Amino acid sequence: MGVNLKDIFERTDITLNTLAGRIIAVDTYNMLYQFLTSIRTPDGQLLTDSKGKITSHLIGLFARTSALLEKNIKPVFVFDGKPPDLKLQELHRRAEVKADAAKKHAQAEAAGDIAGMKKYAARTTRLEKSMVEEAKTLIRLLGLPAVQAPSEGEAQCARLVATGKAWATASQDYDSLLHNTTRLVQNLSLSGKRKIKGTLGSVPISPSLIDLPKNLDRLQLTQHQLILLALLVGTDYNPGGIHGIGPHKALKLVKQHNTAESLSTAVHWNDHFSHTLQELHDLISTIPTTDDAPLTFMPISAEELTTFLVDQHDFSHERVSKTLATLTSVVKEKSQRGLKAFM
Repeated sequence: MGVNLKDIFERTDITLNTLAGRIIAVDTYNMLYQFLTSIRTPDGQLLTDSKGKITSHLIGLFARTSALLEKNIKPVFVFDGKPPDLKLQELHRRAEVKADAAKKHAQAEAAGDIAGMKKYAARTTRLEKSMVEEAKTLIRLLGLPAVQAPSEGEAQCARLVATGKAWATASQDYDSLLHNTTRLVQNLSLSGKRKIKGTLGSVPISPSLIDLPKNLDRLQLTQHQLILLALLVGTDYNPGGIHGIGPHKALKLVKQHNTAESLSTAVHWNDHFSHTLQELHDLISTIPTTDDAPLTFMPISAEELTTFLVDQHDFSHERVSKTLATLTSVVKEKSQRGLKAFM
């Protein structure tokens, strides 16, 4: 679900060329869910290989990553670890939503409603453990780092940015801002359009950059206040937030009350949640991360990659070969440009 901060944060439109030469920490689960939701047949079914194994996530990941590498963008893929116990409520809610969507999909299928089938099929999306392992294999064969977060992936992305190992976090969600990522890139895509949630339509998009320090300065907020604001609006640890409080109203409230205790009293927090506002604030502030993940970039394992995609998952040999040839050419060109600097 994530936290809704869209209405109060300013963003700057950028191009992928803006990110050239930079390391970007990717919220991988967020990206894989995008692929599983959008890469489907006209009736909403996921794409599969000849053995019936789902390939939508691999198709999206290979295409997106290759395009980023062609632009000389260096993605580091961060995977979620164990979620905090307080997130289990939200995970349970999501499971119920998926189960309801599965029933509605079956009804649409029985009625021959193709549009309904596509609509509800997307809402049943699940990221299975096997898909995660396949994604890690693809990333490794592309010579890119895969970082296993001890807990929330967004917090680990933010940590990579904070320690200077990455320039920005890439995610459609705003949660990494709560973990103090200084830069957040959204719409990290070449497609130029984004699916409208819950519909069959799409809207044009371009990559955008959110600068956290600049936004906090403009809003006259501290990081501490930002977390409190988000909790009023609703996070994965208190889904829905306080009814009737959106980002703008929450912004006014956190400025009016100097402490979590005062703010909690003002919004009757204890009438809505069993955990105190301060406890949830501290939870978000102390999500475990690691500094031990090495970010090692290696050459592409072309032969193994071809075997994995073409032989094991029925990708087009021509398409894979063409992509690898392009990436090899890009690497060679960068190497030659680097040598000229010493001539």
